[in-house]
Amino acid sequence: MMLAKLGTQRLSMPGLLLRIEGLSVLIVAGVLYGYQSYSWLVFALLLLAPDLAMLGYLLGPTIGSISYNLMHTYALPLSLALISLLAGAPLGLQLALIWLAHIGMDRAVGYGLKYPTGFKDTHLERV
Repeated sequence: MMLAKLGTQRLSMPGLLLRIEGLSVLIVAGVLYGYQSYSWLVFALLLLAPDLAMLGYLLGPTIGSISYNLMHTYALPLSLALISLLAGAPLGLQLALIWLAHIGMDRAVGYGLKYPTGFKDTHLERV
C-alpha cells in the first residue's frame, strides 16, 4: 500500500515509518547534544563526517558499500555512546550524538544502507 509520494518516489508504510524513525533519531540526538551543552560549531563541522566513508567507492562498489554501511548503522555510534557514558568520556558521547544525528538525518531524507549493486540501490528503496 502506497501512502505518500516523495518527489517521484512513492512511499510505502515501512518506508514512511523508517523516515519518521530517522527523523526521531535526529531530533533526540540533537536535543541530547544541546542538553549536554556541547559546541554547535563542532556539531556543524562534524555532521557530514560519516560520509567520508563514501571514499570506499574508489575501491569498487563492494568495498564502498561495506565502508558506507559500517559508518551508517546505528550499532557503532550507540556502542560508542554507551562506552563513553560508562567511562565518563564526554568527547566520545559528543561524537556519538553527532554520528547518530547524521544517520538519522540520512534516513529521514531517504538515504539508506547500500547494496553492492550500486550507490543508489539502498534498503529504503526496496521497502
